[in-house]
Amino acid sequence: MNNDIAIKVENLSKIYKLYEKPEDRLKEALNPFRKSYHKDFYALKNISFDIYKGEAVGIIGKNGSGKSTLLKIITGVLSPTLGTVNASGRISALLELGAGFNPEYTGIENIYLNGTINGYTKEEMDEKMQEILEFADIGHFIRQPVKTYSSGMFVRLAFSVAINIEPELLIVDEALSVGDMRFQQKCLRKIEEFSREKTVLFVTHDMGVINKFCNRVIWINEGEVVEEGNSQEISKKYQAFMTGSMLSKLNINEENKTRDSMISLLDLTNEDLDVLGDNKAQIVGVGLFDKGIREKLTIVRAEDEVNLLIRVRFNIQMLDAIVGFTLKDRLGNIVTQSNSYVLQEVIDECENGQISTFCFNFFMPNLNDGVYTISPAIASGTQEDHVQHSWVHDAVIFQIVSFNNNRLQGYIFMNNITFKEVK
Repeated sequence: MNNDIAIKVENLSKIYKLYEKPEDRLKEALNPFRKSYHKDFYALKNISFDIYKGEAVGIIGKNGSGKSTLLKIITGVLSPTLGTVNASGRISALLELGAGFNPEYTGIENIYLNGTINGYTKEEMDEKMQEILEFADIGHFIRQPVKTYSSGMFVRLAFSVAINIEPELLIVDEALSVGDMRFQQKCLRKIEEFSREKTVLFVTHDMGVINKFCNRVIWINEGEVVEEGNSQEISKKYQAFMTGSMLSKLNINEENKTRDSMISLLDLTNEDLDVLGDNKAQIVGVGLFDKGIREKLTIVRAEDEVNLLIRVRFNIQMLDAIVGFTLKDRLGNIVTQSNSYVLQEVIDECENGQISTFCFNFFMPNLNDGVYTISPAIASGTQEDHVQHSWVHDAVIFQIVSFNNNRLQGYIFMNNITFKEVK
C-alpha cells in the first residue's frame, strides 16, 4: 500500500442472510443438498476508495445506506464478506455510545481499559489521565459506573479518550449529536486542530459540518458509492437528492424550450405541503436558484446572491396582485420577508387563466448554519388590507453554510418575469 494512503478499501462487500422464519436458518444448515432458505442483503456492495494521510473526509448518505457498517469494518468491529480494507496507523473511533466501554466499570476504569486496547501501558495512561479528565469535565461521576451516566456524559468521556490517545486516524460517527452545544463546539474545535496534521473520517447528516471540515466527501446510497469529490459540490447534490429535487442547469434568456425546463423545476408536486387561501390565484411552482438562475439550490452560502422564482396561476382577473415570501428558521421564527408591495413593484393587471413567474433577487442574509424554509404567497389589495389567495408553508427547504465575503446583506429587489402562459 502507498505510504501516503491512510485507508485503502478495495471491492468491499458486506452481505447479510435474511430469513423469513427463524426455523429457516436451521433448515438451511441441516439440508444435505445445500438448499438455500435465505435472501442476500447487500449492506455494502463492491465499494472502493482511498483516504490519504492528512485528509478530512466526510461520508454521507441517508439512514440505512451502509455508512456505519463501513466504519465498523474499517475499525475491525465487523468482518467483510468480500474485498479488503487496509488501514495504517493507530485508529481511534467514536462510532456509537457504549462501544469499547464496560458499563459495570467506572469512568476511570474504562479509561485504562481503552488505553490497554489501544496498546498503552498503565504508566502511559497515567500521563494522559489529567488531560482526559479536564476535557471530559464530568466531575465526581468519573468514579461512578458508566451505566449510571447520561448520554451526554457518556459521549464526553468517550470523545475525550478517543481524541487524547494520539491516533493517526480519528473516526467520528454522529455520536457528538447527543452532547450539549458547548461541548459540541469544544469537540469541533479539537477536531479542527487535529485535522491539520492527522486524518479524520466524519459521518454526519450535518452538511454545515461536512463543508467546514471535510476536503472530500464520499456519498453512499443503498450500499454503493454514488459519487465522491469536492465537499460543496457533492453535498449540494446530496441535499437535492434528500429533498426530492434534481440538480439541473438552465438559462431563462434562452429559447422557450429552456424556459419550459425551468418551469418544470418550479412545479409543486409534494402533496404533503400545507396550503392556505381561497385559490383565486394559486402558487403552482417555486424554486431557489443561483445568481444566473442556472442551478436550483438546496445548499446556500451565507451572503451568496440568489433568485427566488415564484410561479402563479390566476383564476380570476386581478388588478392589485401582491406576491411575496417569508424566510423562517427551523423553529418557524421569521428571519425576513418581502413582497412586491413593499418593494414598490406594481404588477400589471393579470388575466383569468394567466400564468406568470416572478423573481426576487437578493443576497442571502448572514445567517447561522442550519436548515431554513421559504413560504411563498400571493394576495391582492394593499399591505394593510389584503386577501390571501395562496400561501404555501415551507415550500422550499434549504441549508445555510457560513461564508464571509462582505457583500450587502439581505437587500432584496424584484424582477417580474412574465411568460403569460395561457391555459
